[in-house]
Amino acid sequence: MRFCTAVGFLTCAIVCAIHPAHGFTMSPVSRPIMSETALKASQLEQLSTMTTLSIDSGDVKVIEKYAKTGFITDATTNPLFVSQAGSSGDPKLVDDAVAFALSSGERDESEIVALAIDALAVNLGASIASIVKGYISTEVNPKLAFDTEASVSRGRRIISMYENKGISKERILIKLPATWESILAAEILEKEGIQCNLTLIFSFVQAVVCAQRGAHLISPFPGRVLDWYKAKEGRTEPTEPENDEGVIVCKKIYNYYKKFGHDTICMPASWRPSRGPGYETDEILALSGTDRMTIPAPLLEKLEKSEETIPRVLDPVIAKSCDEKELGNGMLDEKEFRYLLNMDGCGNDKLAEGLRAFIAETEKLEEIIRAKVLQRSNQ
Repeated sequence: MRFCTAVGFLTCAIVCAIHPAHGFTMSPVSRPIMSETALKASQLEQLSTMTTLSIDSGDVKVIEKYAKTGFITDATTNPLFVSQAGSSGDPKLVDDAVAFALSSGERDESEIVALAIDALAVNLGASIASIVKGYISTEVNPKLAFDTEASVSRGRRIISMYENKGISKERILIKLPATWESILAAEILEKEGIQCNLTLIFSFVQAVVCAQRGAHLISPFPGRVLDWYKAKEGRTEPTEPENDEGVIVCKKIYNYYKKFGHDTICMPASWRPSRGPGYETDEILALSGTDRMTIPAPLLEKLEKSEETIPRVLDPVIAKSCDEKELGNGMLDEKEFRYLLNMDGCGNDKLAEGLRAFIAETEKLEEIIRAKVLQRSNQ
C-alpha cells in the first residue's frame, strides 16, 4: 500500500474496518489527506478506501499478486472457475478431491461425483483462504437451484468440509442463485450461522427478497443488466454511466437497503464498459462507495494503472433519504416475488440464462470428475 510520504503530508490513518452488522471484514481503509504536490494514489487504492474489494478469480497466482497490494481482502469463485480447476488447474487439487470422495464409503456414482466436485471447490477455496484475509465464496451446485432442502444440505456439507481443514465458517460465504427456493435455503442457513452470498441477481425484487429473508450478501450483475437492455432496444451507441441500467438497479438496491435498515451487503459483480471499449471501468467507478465489489484481474489492473480521482458516488447517509418505497410491508411472499420477477423482463430472462450457463459448466466438470473416478476405481 502506498503511504503518504511526499511533501505536504498531513495525516494518514489505517483503519481496520470491522462492521458489526456485516460480520467478518479485514479491509484496510486508508484515508490520506495530502497537498496537491503529494504522490497521487491509484484508482485501485482510492476505491479501496470507500469499498471493500474482492477479486473474482480462481487463479491462485493472480489472487496472490493482488492480495499483496493490500487493497484486495476477499475472493469469489463460480462454477466456471471450479470447472477450470478441474480441467486445467492444479492436478493435486483434483486428485485429492477424487480420493476424498472415493474414501467416503459412498456407493452411488453420481453421489461420488457430486462429493468430489464439492471437495474440489473446497480445496480451491482453502488454497485461496491462505492468501486473502477475508471472505471466500463457494457455490452450491446450481442444478439444485430449485431444491431448498438439497441446497441447505449441500451448504452444510461445504461448511463442514472447510471446518475439517481448519477454516472457520465465518470466513466462508455459501453461494446460491437468487431463485425463490435458494433464497429460502439461505434463510435457513443464515439462522444456523452460515453466511450466504446470493448471486445471479438481475432485478430489484430479487435483491429485496434476499434482504428480507436475511441473506448476508448479494451479488447483482450490472454488466449483464446493461447487456439485456442494449439487446432488447437494439442500442449500439455509448451509454453514460449514470444512465446505465445496471448501475441504476445497483444504486437502487444500495439505497433501499440503507433506507430500510437491511444489513445485507451489496457486492456488484460482472462489469461492462457503459461507453464502450476504452471505458471498461465505467460501472465500477459509477458505483464507488457501495459496500463491496468483486472485480476480475484485468479490471483491477486498469484501476491500478490510473491515477484519475474517483469521487464517492454512493453514501449510506445520503441513501437513507432516497424516495424508495418499502415492498410487501417488509416481507414479500412467494406469489408476490414470482409475479414481480416475471414482470421484470431482464431479471426473469437473465436469471434463466445465468443458471443455464452455470449448469453447463457444472456438467462439463461432472464428466471430467466421472472419468477420473472410474479411472481410480479400476486401478
